This record gives sequence, structure tokens and C-alpha cells, in this order.
Amino acid sequence: MPKSVARRLEKLQRDFLWGGGNGEKKAHLVNWEVVCVDKEKGGLGLRKLARLNKALLGKWIWRFACAKEELWKKVLEAKYGQEDFGWRTRKTNGVGKGSKIRFWTNPWCGNYVLSQSFPNLFAMAAHRNATVEEMWNQNFGQGGWYLRFLRDFNDWELDTVGNLLDVLREYRVTLEEDSVIWKEGRDGLFRVKKAYSVLASPHCRRVPE
Repeated sequence: MPKSVARRLEKLQRDFLWGGGNGEKKAHLVNWEVVCVDKEKGGLGLRKLARLNKALLGKWIWRFACAKEELWKKVLEAKYGQEDFGWRTRKTNGVGKGSKIRFWTNPWCGNYVLSQSFPNLFAMAAHRNATVEEMWNQNFGQGGWYLRFLRDFNDWELDTVGNLLDVLREYRVTLEEDSVIWKEGRDGLFRVKKAYSVLASPHCRRVPE
């Protein structure tokens, strides 16, 4: 919904609430921001339309991330691509098989994005776009990480390598399919009401991950 349309609709709401209409102007007795506060906090619980629109768009992004073989998703992927036009899905903590999660560039191990936490090692990585599954070798006993770099390490780089291995030690690849989890949801599921509430917080500018 364009912002201009949202502003126009909210003006109609305000005029209706305060009894205006047909060009008649009446004083607005309470600030609109207060009117849109939850009832539990002293407002009327009305929804700001631009914010609600973002939350509803977030629902579609969530559906896109969770969908597997649905035709509508294939059409969007064919037209726009998986990684373009805002349709990129962001993986969160934990990993299953890791077949759809980028080892270096997705935040799959805790809050770490390995390429950001270990930029020097990322610069030396043999396969920067490798998935988690591709970096795991099941032939090492019960399985282990198989990290490939373009050159051998210098002595002063070994501590950084050790730090990376300490992070990876907490995680193992399993046979479960990867799934998408919304961090703000108590059960990992996206809900429009919760998304609106988060967007209403003072420091939030976009749909939360």
C-alpha cells in the first residue's frame, strides 16, 4: 500500500472518529499516536495502516520462506530470483542438514555470521558460497567439519582458526531438513499481531527477522 494511500485512509478514520466529514473540520481531542496505542496501555487499539501493511507483507515473506514446492513460489523465483527484490530468506540459529544454508554468510550458529566474525579466514576460504552440508564430512567418525582454504596458515593466524573451531564445536549437521524460525515468535512462527507490536516499538524500522 503506498504511503499516500495509507495517510488518506487514516485521515478518513480520524475524521470519522471525531465526528467530522463532508468537509467539516472538528478538533481532534487526542493525538492519533495515542489513539493507536493498545487498549491495555490507554489507547483505543486502532492500527496504523502503514505499519499494519508492513506486518502483512512480512506474512507473505514468511510464507515464501516456508514454502517448498508450491507453484506460486516457483513463479516468483523464476521471475525475480531467490536472492533478489527482498525475497531473500534469512536463516537463524541452528542447522539441520544444512543443504540450504550458506556456511559463511548465513547466521546459522548462534548469532554469528562467520564471514563477519572471521573476515580474514573468509577471505582465504576456498568456497565462500559453500553450504553447511558441503563443509561437513560424515566420514570423520561421527562426522566433523572439513574446512578448506586457499593456502596454509601462518603462525599468527592459528589462534583465529582455533576460535573458529571453538564456535563450530557446538554444532553438528543432522539428517533433519532445514526449517525457518522467526526469532520474535515464542514458538518460532510468524504472526501478524506480534509483528505489528514489534514494528510499533521505537527502535524498529522494518519487519523483524
